[in-house]
Amino acid sequence: MPRIALFPGSFDPITLGHVNIVERALPLFDEIILAVGENSEKRYLFPLEQRMAWMRETFAHEPKVKVVSYSGLTVDFAIEQGAHFLLRGLRNPADFEFEKAIAQANREMKPELETVFLLTSARWAFISSSIVRDVIKNKGDYSRFVPAAVKV
Repeated sequence: MPRIALFPGSFDPITLGHVNIVERALPLFDEIILAVGENSEKRYLFPLEQRMAWMRETFAHEPKVKVVSYSGLTVDFAIEQGAHFLLRGLRNPADFEFEKAIAQANREMKPELETVFLLTSARWAFISSSIVRDVIKNKGDYSRFVPAAVKV
């Protein structure tokens, strides 16, 4: 059975922290599905297709990475995709507490789905998509926080 991990998120935009998690997870899995969630309740800075295009360009050299979009429950989508693992990155203790609650709820709904946490490398641990969006909105130099594919 192939080891397939689903890495869900809004990726608005993808950051070097996200890239760090994916690159370090590659040896652990046969395939990593970057799943861009669609939530009609949430206001995104960048349209879905743009976010997905940046991700595809960032990982164009990596055949084990696939980029898709989804709506609904992450656990249901993971099972539909044949994933047995949810991949999540942790930057700090607050991330852990938030992600732990989600992982426990997910496990209750789909016990066959295991959540795997990777700590973001210290160099990128301060980066979040919300910080990057704020830098972009205020016309700052965001390039040091995102992969080269992200151009606004």
